Amino acid sequence: MAGTSVEVGELIYEVVAPFTGITDYGIDVQAILSGAQAPPPEGAQIDFAFQGTFCGARLAGTVAGVDYALARADGRVDLHIHATLTVQDGARIAFFADGVALPGPDGIWQLRENCRFLTSFAAHRWLNTIQAWGIGTVDLGRGEVRIKVYAA
Repeated sequence: MAGTSVEVGELIYEVVAPFTGITDYGIDVQAILSGAQAPPPEGAQIDFAFQGTFCGARLAGTVAGVDYALARADGRVDLHIHATLTVQDGARIAFFADGVALPGPDGIWQLRENCRFLTSFAAHRWLNTIQAWGIGTVDLGRGEVRIKVYAA
C-alpha cells in the first residue's frame, strides 16, 4: 500500500456476500421481509450470517460476519453488523456498521451503512482513522448482499 491518506469519496472496496444462515426469534422471516406480514409492535430480530469476498485498490480478501437486523413495525430494518475482513496478506480487520435497509421493488432492498474498522496489523492501521459509508443492496431472492464502501 502506497501512503495512508484517504480521499473523501474514495472507494475502499466492494463486497459480494451471500447469506450463509438466517436465525429468527419466533417470526416468519419470509413473510415479514416480503411484506406479507407486518412485524410485531416490538419489532422482529433477524440475524443474517454472511460470507463472501471484497476487492478494492488497497484491500482484497474475504469477509464473514453477522447482521443483527431489527425489522421494525414501521417497515424500516435497522442494521447492526459485525464482521471480520481477512486481507490477502493474512491480516484481519474488525468491521462494524449500523444503518438501514429499506424495501424496494422485486425483493431488492436498499442498504445505507455507517462503517468503521479496527486492526493492529501495521499495514492496515490507516483504516482505524477513517469513517466510511456503505451503499448497496440486498437481493432477498438470491440471498446476496452487494455493498460499495467509500471513505466519508
